[in-house]
Order: sequence, then C-alpha cells, then structure tokens
Amino acid sequence: MTEPTPAYFQRHIFFCLNERAAPEACCAHQGAQQAFEHCKAQVKAQGLAGPGKVRVNKAGCLDRCAGAPVAVVYPEGVWYSYVDKDDIDEIIESHLKNGQVVERLLLPADVGR
Repeated sequence: MTEPTPAYFQRHIFFCLNERAAPEACCAHQGAQQAFEHCKAQVKAQGLAGPGKVRVNKAGCLDRCAGAPVAVVYPEGVWYSYVDKDDIDEIIESHLKNGQVVERLLLPADVGR
C-alpha cells in the first residue's frame, strides 16, 4: 500500500464574502472583504503563505449567515465568527500558525442560515 501524498496546503481558511439583500444577514455587510484582505496580507507578511503552508480563500455563501461574518479553517473544519482585525490576527497566530483553535471565536454548531 502506498503512503498518501501530503496535502498541497497545510491549512485553508475560507472567508464567506456573499452579499444578500437587506434585511437578510450576510457576511458582506459585516466587513468580510476587509477581513479577507487583512488575513491574506498578514499570512503573506508572516511567511505563512504558499505550498505546504496556508492558503487564504474567498468563498461564496457558506450557509451560516446568522453568524455573519464567518470563516472556516480546513482540514479541521473549524468555524469562526469574528468582529475585527484583532480577531483575525488571533486566528492567524493561534490556529493557522500554531494549530490551536481560538475557542472564544467558535461559531456555535447550531448557527445556520
């Protein structure tokens, strides 16, 4: 039996950037684009980007709108709701860099659309 090949990226973080018409909740109206751009810039600046490391991705609707804004980290499948750049910095430092889940930012499992 052959050994599985290592993942091309160690982790992906997907930011929902979907926009819905008011009054529906959506990530786009909660600063998601700015959070995505901040995360991407910080991951790159800290040397965490690239093959074998971290990939920061845009996503359409992730169907967890009630918790907006949301991001999810794979392969762990950890869902976050964040408020500002400090929260994004904490996710980068703790989870993306060191593999430690940021418990205070976890999106409750029952939060959906």
